[in-house]
Amino acid sequence: MNIEKIIPKDGPSIYEVEKYIKKYSNEIIVIKCGGSVLLDENLFNQFIEDISVIYKLGLSVIVIHGGGKNIKKKLDQLNIETKFIDGLRVTDEKTIKVVEEALLELNSEIISNLINLHTNVQSVTPKNQNIIKIIPEKKELGFVGVPKEINKRILLNIVGEKKIPVLVPMGIGEDEKIYNINADVAAGVIAKELNSRRLLLMTDVEGVLDKDKKLIPEINSSITKKMLKDGDISGGMIPKINTCLDAVNNGVTGVVIVDGRKPHSILFELFSDKGSGTLIRK
Repeated sequence: MNIEKIIPKDGPSIYEVEKYIKKYSNEIIVIKCGGSVLLDENLFNQFIEDISVIYKLGLSVIVIHGGGKNIKKKLDQLNIETKFIDGLRVTDEKTIKVVEEALLELNSEIISNLINLHTNVQSVTPKNQNIIKIIPEKKELGFVGVPKEINKRILLNIVGEKKIPVLVPMGIGEDEKIYNINADVAAGVIAKELNSRRLLLMTDVEGVLDKDKKLIPEINSSITKKMLKDGDISGGMIPKINTCLDAVNNGVTGVVIVDGRKPHSILFELFSDKGSGTLIRK
């Protein structure tokens, strides 16, 4: 394997990459992408390149994508108003159709871009091979679900065939209907089920910040819980951090909140000493 040919020029150094490849060689890395990464063409292309690089280095990776901003754009175009309860979108019959459409569009865009970079991939959606069974989150949220059961056999088969599963964060309820799932939550549950070495949540923030708004590169779960209690972590970061805590306390070695706006943030997080976000450990 010629690492020099695989790593982008502005990526981490060959020396560091070599050091870290061994660490992940028999492990599964779960990556959730969302936010600007899916909207900004430049960031999107870098994200695709990073995933392709991990694949070409011979490592196993599972990708789950959100699509909140994409969904919002579609709903706005159709003049469908959205209400949120505790940061979760209230999703009725009309909305769920739009959500599904937006997510499937994104999914096929990610798939085709990865194929263009000679990367073996497989789309996983509720329609082609549902792997997530859900229970409804709250009645008033409509078609929003919480993962109840994961079919990890399907995922492991895809990974075993040296392909990257690219998942839409949706599942099927006992009523056989399709439900939307918060992508962070879906990624967290999958990472737990597979005891993955790393769960990366790509987002539009630098990571976890201290009182002086400085980035905390690494933190353990007890300090994180204290920050939640003291209100140092607030707003949209709360569900993300709860997903992180749940994962690290249930078999995932480390969860990272990665700044998706930084160039090649995934590669720097996995294959360099400095990382590119906040690593949360047990």
